[in-house]
Amino acid sequence: MIRKAVIPAAGLGTRLLSVTKELPKEMLPIFYRDSNGEVYLKPMLQVLFEQLYKFGFREFCFIVGRGKRAVEDHFTPDYSFLDLLEKKGKEKFVKSLKEFYSMVEKSTIVWINQSEPLGFGHAVYLAKPFVKDETFLVAAGDTCIISNDFYHIRELINKHSEGAVATLLVQEVEDPREYGIIITDNNNHIVKVVEKPKEIISNLAILPMYVFEPVIFNAIEATKKGYGDEIQLTDSIQKIIDWGLKVNHVVLPKNVIRLDIGTAQFYYDALVKSYNNRFFE
Repeated sequence: MIRKAVIPAAGLGTRLLSVTKELPKEMLPIFYRDSNGEVYLKPMLQVLFEQLYKFGFREFCFIVGRGKRAVEDHFTPDYSFLDLLEKKGKEKFVKSLKEFYSMVEKSTIVWINQSEPLGFGHAVYLAKPFVKDETFLVAAGDTCIISNDFYHIRELINKHSEGAVATLLVQEVEDPREYGIIITDNNNHIVKVVEKPKEIISNLAILPMYVFEPVIFNAIEATKKGYGDEIQLTDSIQKIIDWGLKVNHVVLPKNVIRLDIGTAQFYYDALVKSYNNRFFE
């Protein structure tokens, strides 16, 4: 069982300005409908954390940036606030928050600050002291995937166990230019990955959930700044491929729900999808 999850949540969220000037994009709310049909609003980051917790993770490393204090505050239990809610008869919200606080208190949570926006690859690299020599999962804080019985996480981990040093989650999309993409050979092996290609050379987009061996840190160290003048994790994965190491991938079915809040349009779509679906029951 993989024990450690790294959750980068340090991006500036410039494509969601002006709301993200003070509010981290990962704290933007999505709808959550429980098994009783009750509708809640929860920050995307909380939904992702609860999903990973319910799957079995108990050790988390959040990579946050300047001005992201709201994230740490949200993950700090506030029982005086619960007392206030109880006095006001808000039992529905008290129950939900108590469940969340229980998960937080039963977890080991490490906070690491990315002082400069140097890229997703750099954010992952900062988790090196937390990861040490263990296999670990990376899940970006602005994306959440909804699948029955955590199918996507289970498949990702199972595929990684086939001797890979990196395993990617991919999905076919209409326009891959907002994503990193993979190119495979006739045997369905990854031969190349490209971050935000200018032309459509593949429709298999890399989703921001991965499983890695610690060798990824060596690859990040060897990676120069790329797209956006940042250290891109996709470029580090290409280093691993160039080194002749095994990189696996799992293709998600098109009907698997993906909630992405990276742009205003994506966020609107995430709100519609999350309102219309029950998940994490």
